[in-house]
Amino acid sequence: MVVGDEEVGSMGAGLLALVGVGRDDGLPDARLLAEKLVHLRVLRDTEGRMNESLLDQGATLGVVSQFTLMGDARKGRRPSYGAAAEPDDAEPLIEALVAHARSLGVTVVTGRFRAMMQVSLVNDGPVTLLLDTKREF
Repeated sequence: MVVGDEEVGSMGAGLLALVGVGRDDGLPDARLLAEKLVHLRVLRDTEGRMNESLLDQGATLGVVSQFTLMGDARKGRRPSYGAAAEPDDAEPLIEALVAHARSLGVTVVTGRFRAMMQVSLVNDGPVTLLLDTKREF
């Protein structure tokens, strides 16, 4: 993760979570998402099956706040970001997610909140998941 010419975060094997915070999200959502990410069994075991978590492998969690995930493009041609939390409300929830994941024993790296970042990713496998603490899908 790079902001300008400065590397602000780097990780090896693990999961990269792009996190959108909604207006109706709260601390319980941040904690629930941290639990889900830390324990999600999507990393390959020794037999090549997606059967292990970050904790099982001692892998890293990368967390990048991404308000554009809250964009709604169902009407017209310009996405609406009305469902996205205001930055002053979203930042403490991102920090709570990170703190809780760390308390569960996972190494966490982050980007920089409110920064224009270049995020590079090597997707080593077929898995991209959409997680929603409200379970609307």
